[in-house]
Order: sequence, then C-alpha cells, then structure tokens
Amino acid sequence: MRPILTLALAFALAPSLAPADTARGAAAPCVEVVTFRLVPGTDPAVFITAARATEQPLRGQPGFLRRRLVLGADGQWTDWVEWRDAASAQRAAEAMMAEPAFGPFMALIDGASVVMRHDVLSFAMD
Repeated sequence: MRPILTLALAFALAPSLAPADTARGAAAPCVEVVTFRLVPGTDPAVFITAARATEQPLRGQPGFLRRRLVLGADGQWTDWVEWRDAASAQRAAEAMMAEPAFGPFMALIDGASVVMRHDVLSFAMD
C-alpha cells in the first residue's frame, strides 16, 4: 500500500479522540502522538525540511497549541502535537489530509509503521 494512503487510513481509523474533561466542565487538551519510521534510505535532514514545510498550515489550524518532532535512538520518530481539545485535533487531521504541504512529509513516512493516538493531557510542566 502507498505510504500516503496508509497514513491517511491511520488518521481515519485512529481511536476515538479524548473525551471532555468533566471535572473542569470544559474540553480537555488533546495530545496527538504519532510514532513511525521513515521510508528506508530517507535522509533525516530531508524529512525535517519536509516537516518544516508543514509548519504554517498546521499553525493555522484552530486549536493548535504546540508540536514536537522527536527521533529516538532506535530510528523511531514521534510527532507530538498538542491541541486545545479533541474536536480541534479531529478537524485538523481531516484538513491536513488535503493540505498540499503535507504530501512530501507523508511520502517519507513508512505507512505500515504508523501508530496514532489521541489522548487527554492530564498533567504538564513548562
């Protein structure tokens, strides 16, 4: 299966997004955590350049708070994106599938390795 199609399926089939934070009476911040490997032979510097090209459209999404892209010693990447709430994360995931800037970024990801989660942010330290 083509990497972009596989990644699109991962977005579509991701587990339910985080529930509302009933203790505070408001929607809880949602953290989207995507782990993956790059297509074999991909230069990490090329991947980071492609990731930088997604910055503007991602920042423009309502509810976007912050993003971290992390490379593990084992070659696994983690794309960590914090959203104001689960609804914002879901809308952005759908919008980014049609965003041209994400094409080159997603083409470098081994779609079969993608694992995506949407979780409630329960505690944070800055």
